[in-house]
Amino acid sequence: MASIMEDPTLERHFKGHKDAVTCADFNPNCKQLASGSVDKSLMIWNLAPKARAFRFVGHQDVITGVQFSPNGDLVATSSKDRTVRLWTPSMKGESTVFKAHTAAVRSVAFSHNGQKLVTASDDKSVKVWSVHRQCFVYSLTQHTNWVRCARFSPDGRLIASCGDDRSVRLWDTSTKHCINCFTDYGGSATFVDFNSSGTCIASSGADSSLKIWDLRTNKLIQHYQVHMAGINSFSFHPSNNYLISGSSDSTVKILDLVEGRLIYTLHGHKGAVITVAFSRAGDLFASGGADSQVLLWRTNFDSKSYQDVLQQHSRRSTPDPPPHLSDIHPRIPHLHHPQPTAIQISRTVADTQSTDPHVIELGQAIHSNSLSNSWTRSRPTEEPTDRHHANGVPTRHFASSRVEGWTGGESARGAGRQTGADKGGKGRREEEETVQTHPLEVLSGHPSSLDSTLRHIVQQLDILTQAAV
Repeated sequence: MASIMEDPTLERHFKGHKDAVTCADFNPNCKQLASGSVDKSLMIWNLAPKARAFRFVGHQDVITGVQFSPNGDLVATSSKDRTVRLWTPSMKGESTVFKAHTAAVRSVAFSHNGQKLVTASDDKSVKVWSVHRQCFVYSLTQHTNWVRCARFSPDGRLIASCGDDRSVRLWDTSTKHCINCFTDYGGSATFVDFNSSGTCIASSGADSSLKIWDLRTNKLIQHYQVHMAGINSFSFHPSNNYLISGSSDSTVKILDLVEGRLIYTLHGHKGAVITVAFSRAGDLFASGGADSQVLLWRTNFDSKSYQDVLQQHSRRSTPDPPPHLSDIHPRIPHLHHPQPTAIQISRTVADTQSTDPHVIELGQAIHSNSLSNSWTRSRPTEEPTDRHHANGVPTRHFASSRVEGWTGGESARGAGRQTGADKGGKGRREEEETVQTHPLEVLSGHPSSLDSTLRHIVQQLDILTQAAV
């Protein structure tokens, strides 16, 4: 019934981040890919050939997690700057800031109805937020060390979390109680997620292990030890028949969960693979790593269509909702080691669409550590808003709309007029900061906006001269 399995192929790579890529997620519309980085920026890559890419700036520290909302109209990011941002992926570059964590936020994820967010943090808590009301709702606080990852179950009734206390915890979202805890890890538990039917969870560890648990029996059903270093991320294929994992050993591994074996090892990154993600349809997957690149792969190896998988499961005698992993044998915990039959795939496969996309900059003028002084000076202007919401309710900030090569000098001149209207020395200080930051923005690779930017600088200098007189 199944056709001959085809090898995965490298479709293209995306270059635009200036430091390690830490997270990635596909838009449900299958037309965009989002990635976050140590360079503090969010990139939205359009998958169409020769399409433009968009860089969103606003976070003050490393972006640790990213996820599209179920309908694709919002993007959530988490950061070591202790905040979560909710972005509208448009030319306006607007974002809403959620503040309640007291330490670095390690992950962020939407509920499957898009109404809630769940975050994990170094403050040892898991927090749930309302997307519509844009506020913090409640905390889950039984972890005893940093929490690395948290995810909702598909039906929203459970949350799975894991962390440096070497545990994976399962929470009931209605009672807010921890209903199960798995603790047999040799090191930190780095990542956790549900399969698409919600019948199983998988978790990975710094000890290079990957484990799959059946939530109906609370038993470990598969245990893989196929990487040579810690696993940083993994992703279930929508059919639940396959799983990809990314590791600090520089490889991406592809597991056949039905047969319980490693089938592919992909060598594409130079350095650790920090994030991997399947598209919603499963026909594509992405990997990102310490080499600052995002690689886009075509799956190919899933020879059966998703509908075929559903039909196969519908013929089974068990009443569990398809698709799921109850066909896996043996049903007792057993360790899976690498097998010599696994296929090694290097990056010499076809890469036909890898012209670097034109990047449009959006958001605040924060690109690198060289701007940290300007950010420190301008930050007090935001503090009254933060103090007004000091009770932990998230504050709402809209990043300044700056699109180089698109809005030209008009928005910049408008900003100059608005700044000039401010009163006293505060207005002059902000004008000085504008003059200091805009020349640095020209260095982000947009020579087409040089003339308008220079005109804006000259105009700002005229304003400063008049103010001094």
